[in-house]
Amino acid sequence: LHGAMEVEGIGDGETNLLKRIREVVGWRVTVSVALDLHGNLNPQIVEYADILTAYRTTPHVDVFETRLKAARLLIRSIKTGIKPTSTIVKPPVLLPGEYVVTSIKPAASIYRSLEEIDRRLGVVDSSMLVGMAWADTLHASASAVVVSDGRRESRAYEMACRLAEAYWDKRGEFKLEVEAGEVDDLIRVAKASMKKPVFISDSGDNVTAGAPGDVPIFIERLLAFKVEDAVVAGIYDPDAVRLCREAGLGGDVKTSIGGKIDKINGYPVEVKGRAVNLTDGRAVLRVDGVDILLTNRRRGWTSINDLMEFGVNPTEKKIVVVKLGYLTPDFRRIAELALMALSPGCTNLIIEKLKYERVRRPLYPLDKDFSWIPPRRS
Repeated sequence: LHGAMEVEGIGDGETNLLKRIREVVGWRVTVSVALDLHGNLNPQIVEYADILTAYRTTPHVDVFETRLKAARLLIRSIKTGIKPTSTIVKPPVLLPGEYVVTSIKPAASIYRSLEEIDRRLGVVDSSMLVGMAWADTLHASASAVVVSDGRRESRAYEMACRLAEAYWDKRGEFKLEVEAGEVDDLIRVAKASMKKPVFISDSGDNVTAGAPGDVPIFIERLLAFKVEDAVVAGIYDPDAVRLCREAGLGGDVKTSIGGKIDKINGYPVEVKGRAVNLTDGRAVLRVDGVDILLTNRRRGWTSINDLMEFGVNPTEKKIVVVKLGYLTPDFRRIAELALMALSPGCTNLIIEKLKYERVRRPLYPLDKDFSWIPPRRS
């Protein structure tokens, strides 16, 4: 499970799903769950799941290992007959994942400390979840999780409190891993750089974080700067895809792109170009020096192959714009320079600019001037 699923009419998806699973399997069965570290955990989830374990890396390179660990902990419980219990302590901090990269300070030291916690007597596993910043939900915040052997729950709670306090104490020190700036400034940096390819993350319209993927600001600005060798991956625009297909390969296309779903953070950009690649549900529209990858379905952009499917080799482009936050390991492998655009959109990294209605307050960084200590265990 992810941990940040919110379902209209239901609410917290994971807790409701696990509750229904319990109704089927009963209470004697051990339930083990692997989570993304960007989950927003409802404390009630521990009523239905015995073991909760989450990724320890951002970007996520331990997905398989975490799933394997969840399975092994379940098997151990079955073999020993000892049923673990999970404890959650939630510090009131909600940061975009791009600020909590586990390879740099202060996240690196916090996530290394999990190994020490795991070695404590009675502790089965520990996790530190960052939360999902663009989910305006009641339980949106970080979560410190410690799983005990079922006999030392008080010790697990103590360790979860310490972990939560460590995260809280460092809340103002988390930072972006790469150079960040406004869209125009980063286009200038990329044009002036001798490196190739230069990747720019269009973080405000990050589809993998839930954004629509149709804010066309980079199309507008790259054309305004007369960039000669760039690709934008990509824009969700079924109408533009249809027009490209009607024009045929090599055909001229005049259309407006983007700004049809997210009408707050962008507006359609009028372009004239040529359809240079057509596949099922996809098209590449070349406008001056910019290749625009168009799709008729919303999709994430996480791998080199995602661009190769459109006939575009990112290593051959000067500037590669991806609707993403931090670059995935696949992109980092080829990026000679990585930049983070503080672009407008539903997944704006400056979350203070977003309108929250349901999160618990006070909550850092929406609120700055308040103190916090872990609640006493009831």
